[in-house]
Amino acid sequence: MKTVTTRPVQYLADGLTMIGHLALPAGSDRRPAVLVGPEGMGLSDVERRRADALAELGYVALAFDLHGGRYLEDPQQMLARCMPLLADPDRMRGIGHAALDVIRAEPRTDPDQIAAVGYGTGGAIALELGRDGVNLRAIGTVNALTTGRPGESTRIGCPVWAGVGSEDPIMPPAQREAFTAEMQAAAVDWRLVVYGGALHAFHHPPVDHAVVPGVGHHPQHAQRAWRDVLALLAECLPLN
Repeated sequence: MKTVTTRPVQYLADGLTMIGHLALPAGSDRRPAVLVGPEGMGLSDVERRRADALAELGYVALAFDLHGGRYLEDPQQMLARCMPLLADPDRMRGIGHAALDVIRAEPRTDPDQIAAVGYGTGGAIALELGRDGVNLRAIGTVNALTTGRPGESTRIGCPVWAGVGSEDPIMPPAQREAFTAEMQAAAVDWRLVVYGGALHAFHHPPVDHAVVPGVGHHPQHAQRAWRDVLALLAECLPLN
């Protein structure tokens, strides 16, 4: 296993002091970088471990924060914070740009080689960065087939990969169809993987607190989705 250096990073976004998790690969050269966005509950060890795994492969990785260092275990508290956020593209973009500024400022980052991968709310933020015209090499999103303001997806200049569970009641077939229609109309290089039998947040290990209805872990599809994310990065953000 390659040596990975990690540290928390504080930065301002959405009127809060965010605490992200930066993971750096071995060496001192500039490397491609990946933003990792968490589910609506917020940044947890799940995303930190994903950032660490990406750093072991050779990427600079930043798992970014959503809630000012808080992890929102209570579903109602999470919804009260996330639903207004998801309805406000400019707020989402502000959170995404603040994280992007952090990873670009890291000397190990190649600023022209950045991808964004997100889950749930973090995936919606990754998509909004694309719709805002950010120079990204790839966008990957799980459980976040969110649509944007009319015409703005034409600004997405990189491939978009999306994954969703077939039984996800939060991202039902109608939402999938709206998302893919938007991507197609905008001439985005997009792909969608539907994981059979999986619920919302199928990629996330089980938690010891209450969750919103329709959430459930699917171990096989969780591993498959991670491999699909890595394949997207290998294609669009290759490590030399």
